[in-house]
Amino acid sequence: MIQWYLKVVRDNYANFSGRARRSEYWYFVLCQIIIFIFLLIMTFVIAEFFYLYLLYALATFVPTLAVAVRRLHDVGKSGWFYLLSLVPIANIYILILYCTDGDNGPNEYGPDPKNAYNEFDEIGNDNTM
Repeated sequence: MIQWYLKVVRDNYANFSGRARRSEYWYFVLCQIIIFIFLLIMTFVIAEFFYLYLLYALATFVPTLAVAVRRLHDVGKSGWFYLLSLVPIANIYILILYCTDGDNGPNEYGPDPKNAYNEFDEIGNDNTM
């Protein structure tokens, strides 16, 4: 779970291109929820944790948006579909898109993140040159 969180925050901080698997998105969301709940509880105990809560929320705003856009790319939708989350009833459609399995094979946003590149498949093919 932590490796998915670090992949989003450290490796793909502001990467809006490409695709994100369901596991990458949902493990990141789970870590975010756990961290926010911990910081919220600590804010009630020690009021100064509110500033840490705000700082963390601001620091993870861009990667949260980026992984959501990449998740929409995985199901073949434009990142602009994320704006539908501003419409209350459309949140259901966005949630369905986040839970839907991604397109098999490459789509217009990049290669399938589930299919790792296997160089042994290309050995002996004339298409490599």
